[in-house]
Amino acid sequence: MIILAIETSCEKGSLALFRNGRVVESELDGVASHSEGVLSAIECLLVDAGLSLSELDGVAFGSGPGAFTGLRLACGIAQGLALGAGIGVCAVSSLDALASQASAPRVLAATDARLGEVYWRLYERRDGASLQAIGEVSCSKPGEMDLPAGEWCGIGSAFAVHAEALQASLSGRLAEVCATAVPRAADVARLAAARVPSVAWAHPTQVAPLYVRDKVALTTAERLAAGGRA
Repeated sequence: MIILAIETSCEKGSLALFRNGRVVESELDGVASHSEGVLSAIECLLVDAGLSLSELDGVAFGSGPGAFTGLRLACGIAQGLALGAGIGVCAVSSLDALASQASAPRVLAATDARLGEVYWRLYERRDGASLQAIGEVSCSKPGEMDLPAGEWCGIGSAFAVHAEALQASLSGRLAEVCATAVPRAADVARLAAARVPSVAWAHPTQVAPLYVRDKVALTTAERLAAGGRA
């Protein structure tokens, strides 16, 4: 199986090529929000691998939640490439990809959502198997997370941006924290490869970004009024 993966839900974007169990990943330094730069990087990745788009089994992308521009970019490029090549698409939650980097049995994946909020989801590993999501993706204030009792591994940018608030609200329940981790295309590719045998590739027109918030665009004044960043 050969899969191209795109992840641009945050400032640090990446691409990955999954080929029969092996993954090659490349950074998108400074071009994660520009379609021309991403398309050029994809072309280089495929050329280096000696592959054409028609040889791919499908395209996977990090569907979010995350930066709205980045989500639309990844989804749009995945759709365009897949339509042109006549292949399918797999949308993978960026929080799922982030959580997969943790080896702990219980994981809280959380990223900065701006506006003083965080995107988050809980995961649990049972009987040594892969992580399973608990509930849906949520968006809330750092102090409003409904976290079950017990020890959890926290991972994601929320633990850097909202460090004090999260440490205060989750005191005693965070066994470890990795605040520098970001969703990676390599993990998007691996998750897509694991899911496709049981879930068919979607037609490119049937996928969409995972925004979570009802309103996906706010003015600078609205962001500042809500305590967020401009």
